[in-house]
Amino acid sequence: MFRTSMRSMATAARKSLTIGLIPADGIGKEVIPAARTAIEALGSDIPTPKFVDLVAGFEAFTRTGVALPEETVEVLKNECDCALFGSVSSPSKKVVGYSSPIVALRKILDLYANIRPVLSVSPNPNESSKVDMIVVRENTECLYVKQEQQTVGEHGKEARATRLITERASTRIGKMAFELALARPRKHLTVIHKSNVLSVTDGLFRESVRAVPLRDPRFEAVTVAEQLVDSAVYRLFREPQIYDVMVAPNLYGDILSDAAAALVGSLGVVPSVNAGDDFVMGEPVHGSAPDIYGQGIANPVASIRSAALMLRHLGYADAAKRIDNAVDSVLREGQLLTPDLGGSAKTAEVTETITKRI
Repeated sequence: MFRTSMRSMATAARKSLTIGLIPADGIGKEVIPAARTAIEALGSDIPTPKFVDLVAGFEAFTRTGVALPEETVEVLKNECDCALFGSVSSPSKKVVGYSSPIVALRKILDLYANIRPVLSVSPNPNESSKVDMIVVRENTECLYVKQEQQTVGEHGKEARATRLITERASTRIGKMAFELALARPRKHLTVIHKSNVLSVTDGLFRESVRAVPLRDPRFEAVTVAEQLVDSAVYRLFREPQIYDVMVAPNLYGDILSDAAAALVGSLGVVPSVNAGDDFVMGEPVHGSAPDIYGQGIANPVASIRSAALMLRHLGYADAAKRIDNAVDSVLREGQLLTPDLGGSAKTAEVTETITKRI
């Protein structure tokens, strides 16, 4: 996880902490309440939490024709200190009028960094984790600008997508990654790209990230390596221990972080935060899992860990540690696991056990 709080916000005078809850679709409605329960168990380690229930998602779109209501955006901007987002059931086929609310929120709130720690839990608490890395993903650009068009050419249909990489976005995600690497024991950063083929777009990303230490001499203490994205995936599975912090454009980071989850057993245990300079939103990595929704077997760990990441980013490191230690102890014992980890426990059982240990 984060070794230290990174962009700690002013916390001393805060008497309450207003948290927007956006369960959205599928199992998001089962795991976000689990994260709330974990936060409530922290007591005086954080300001009194106030929760605001908000609406977004594909289910909201099918009911109202709007996936991200303006009211949700305004409440997040004007009333909330942070937020937790559950999961979204974005269809794989084009649906007229629909656009992913989580992608939109990242842009509207300028949450330019998706930070995903991937950490294995060793059976012996005194042993080092075999997997301990953070994937830092640029969150606002690349192919996710969603500028696509389809035309008809000489040989039939042709589809094109715009891929946007800017110096500004690449530099600030690079700085975020360097800050994280600097705070960790190994102080190692791997820049992921494919500039041997995409020499202009990935070339700009690579050059911008590598130039960050020229502006801030603190980062000279960080060892920088590079890896082509295809070989990075190969090495991720063959020798995950070589990675400490990875930084990548949006699409590569999305793929790498989901792949890395396989190293620790399940997407159900991997958390993330979407972070900007003024706001942070926790988000479990898993999807809406419609195949298990309603059965009460969704793994709440990723959501609970995302709450801890969110709190750590806000400066409440001790509270976050309490949550992480409780989760670690449950996973280490291996007696109460949801089906995705080979167990038979229910969401409520895992949540209750973790909460008691907090």
